Amino acid sequence: MEGVIVNYRGSHKTQNTNQMIIKIQGIDSKEEAKKLIQKEVIWETPSKKQMSGKIMKEHGNKGAVRVKFIPGLPGQSIGTKVQIK
Repeated sequence: MEGVIVNYRGSHKTQNTNQMIIKIQGIDSKEEAKKLIQKEVIWETPSKKQMSGKIMKEHGNKGAVRVKFIPGLPGQSIGTKVQIK
């Protein structure tokens, strides 16, 4: 399964750099997104190093999910693709 990193999770004043919002292809509802909780997400850096995170919760009603990465991802990761296993 593939997804795209949309943004950091945050508000107007704060931003959580270790939590990312990811939109997954083919997932369009909150109910479908709930089935993916606890799955592993892998992002590959330009130098081919892999960073992994875990889906924590759904985000919104359109099928996006929150993923926690330790350590957090850099800003260059926004808009890039991830793999869901």
